[in-house]
Amino acid sequence: MFESLSQKLDRAFKNIRGQGKLTEKNMKDSLQEIRTALLEADVNFKVVKQFIANVQEAAAGEKVFDSVQPGQQIVKIVHDELIKLMGGANEPLKIAQSPPTIIMMVGLQGQGKTTTCGKLAMHLKKKGHRPLLVGADVYRPAAIQQLEVVAKQAEVESFSLGQNADPVDTCLMARGEAQRLNCDVILLDTAGRMHVDEQMMGEVRRIQSQVSPHEILFVASAMTGQDAVNSAKQFNDVLPLTGVVLTQMDGDARGGAAISLISVTGCPVKFVGTGEKLDQLDAFHPQRMADQILGMGDIVSFVEKAQEVVDQDKAVKFQEKMKKGTLDLEIFLEQIQQMKKLGSMSEIASKIPGFSKMMGGQADIDEDELKYTEAIISSMTLKERRSPKIINGSRRRRIADGSGTTVQDVNRLLKEFEKQKRMMKQLMKGKGPFGKGPKGGRGIMRMPGM
Repeated sequence: MFESLSQKLDRAFKNIRGQGKLTEKNMKDSLQEIRTALLEADVNFKVVKQFIANVQEAAAGEKVFDSVQPGQQIVKIVHDELIKLMGGANEPLKIAQSPPTIIMMVGLQGQGKTTTCGKLAMHLKKKGHRPLLVGADVYRPAAIQQLEVVAKQAEVESFSLGQNADPVDTCLMARGEAQRLNCDVILLDTAGRMHVDEQMMGEVRRIQSQVSPHEILFVASAMTGQDAVNSAKQFNDVLPLTGVVLTQMDGDARGGAAISLISVTGCPVKFVGTGEKLDQLDAFHPQRMADQILGMGDIVSFVEKAQEVVDQDKAVKFQEKMKKGTLDLEIFLEQIQQMKKLGSMSEIASKIPGFSKMMGGQADIDEDELKYTEAIISSMTLKERRSPKIINGSRRRRIADGSGTTVQDVNRLLKEFEKQKRMMKQLMKGKGPFGKGPKGGRGIMRMPGM
């Protein structure tokens, strides 16, 4: 989402990196480019104006070190101010000392409230809680059925009084149901509308006043840009919002809503949805987001995700095979399947600091190529995966037919696999710097997943 903003900010920093020192002139030029980059990313213009003023003030008071280049100084100042702008630190959910904790989800229709309830339930389940999903949207057709499906997918309990019930009664009776089912967190999925109206606001106000939730989370799609900011402000005027959940952060929008929301509403962004699957909800960390925006990667989130989804025994087995130079296609296929759990290859690359620069700015990886690689290996027998050298001409034709590829594709995969297997054995033994092959070539495998 922030790729365009990252590229524009990088260009702004490049222009000042070649300067010998910070001057009023080059500082003004850089700030103008930063201002333009933020506005084009759909950041609220009032937020941009204040942000630039803060950067100017910080730069004026910054001590100039001879060993630090002007570009580095500006990056640090912008980085620090971005963190402040986005809230400073992660704001965790408030958990009641006496269960159940009640979390009320509000927002417009079509922003992903029901799916986010399921995602949040999954997140809480991993933390040892027992969530109860409550269907309080009695207006949208099949809304309650959708919530029940989501609850089943998340493997948590659900409750509703049906399509004809009063939403307030549903929310009130959810307490007793949570006690009966031994659930310690209640997630209220309230109704939305296509736009803010008095009936909807009156209903959510009644639920809030009678149920007294510990958290009121506004759910908005980052794809809606400034509309999300305006809607959040309207909800915040009538409800004591405690936080925001931004969905569709993996989309192609300009992303300025994420930066604007905290300044405009005063509410912290607590979670961001990074995909359609129920496990694709991340806690929002301002410093990590600032790192990603400025092209520094997000290795902490990457490691946390890896610890959750990667089979550690298989990872160790893969490493041992690499050290011995006995890596085979069976283990390689397992690693591709493990990597897919971490997200798309482009998403993974964006979280690794310096990966884009190491690849000459070409960190985009063809996901279709990864599918072909997986299909080719899947079409092999177990014996062929473990001993690729036995794959003769007739076997190659069978594998190509079975995977919907060509014999040339199979040949290329086998050739690259053998070449890179030798290279990685040398790297694991410490021969040559990281990123260099045996003959000084680039040590990044052309086959995706390696």
